[in-house]
Amino acid sequence: MRLMRIGEAGRERPVLVSADCRHHHDLRPVTADIDGAFLAALADDPGLVPDPSSLPTTSVEGERIGAPVARPSAVLCIGQNYAAHAAESGAEPPTVPILFYKSPNTVVGPHDDVLIPRGSAKTDWEVELAVVIGRRARYLASPADALAHVAGYAASNDVSERAYQIEESGGQWSKGKSCETFNPLGPVLVTADEVADPQELGLRSFVNGEKRQDSSTSDMIFGVAEIVHHLSQYLVLEPGDIINTGTPEGVALSGRFPYLTAGDVVEVEVDGLGRQRSTLRPAP
Repeated sequence: MRLMRIGEAGRERPVLVSADCRHHHDLRPVTADIDGAFLAALADDPGLVPDPSSLPTTSVEGERIGAPVARPSAVLCIGQNYAAHAAESGAEPPTVPILFYKSPNTVVGPHDDVLIPRGSAKTDWEVELAVVIGRRARYLASPADALAHVAGYAASNDVSERAYQIEESGGQWSKGKSCETFNPLGPVLVTADEVADPQELGLRSFVNGEKRQDSSTSDMIFGVAEIVHHLSQYLVLEPGDIINTGTPEGVALSGRFPYLTAGDVVEVEVDGLGRQRSTLRPAP
């Protein structure tokens, strides 16, 4: 299934997208929102969502697309999970997953504006595969158990302010990751049954139409199953939680490209998960 949330911020409605992406069906007869409670119920009962022909169609033309998951309880991120990105960051590839958090209120729609923080000169982009949890995961026995706890996948932009992250961090990264609007997500949540292999997805980013990143999730140091299993040994993953799984090389931190400024347009895409487009604006 391809799930969306449509409407003004804070008043989105859940929508099911047809297999051919040509029709949209109102999911409100099934759920009030696409949130952790719905994803947990869907994990327990895959037949919860009926055949689309039994759901009313709805028009989405001209409407805002919201993040495909209502505000999660946690946004967990894996740092330096592509060897080439670790190298361009001046670091050795990690031997265990590096975990940092973003504030959940960073999650915005895939075409919403991204706000450059006051005084920022080092706002950066990061295309990533986002994993959305569907079943509560704690102390999983092995990576082989992990994917059964995944509800689906989405395209994500882990926007970062590098001065806040590195120079002003005090040793932690979250200052540079948690600025408002710093996690455009979507446009769709594609359920796990429709993603044959999360380690075989191309992902790309563009700034003002020029390609910046072009890689594959096959280049991850730690794959999705390993990440979910690893995190479950340290914390409890709840339905609706989001895991950003890392970004490949090609960000401004590399020194090869300028940082973002007001008016820039960033687009990111992941194969089969859609494309998002954000315009950079100064924070009011």
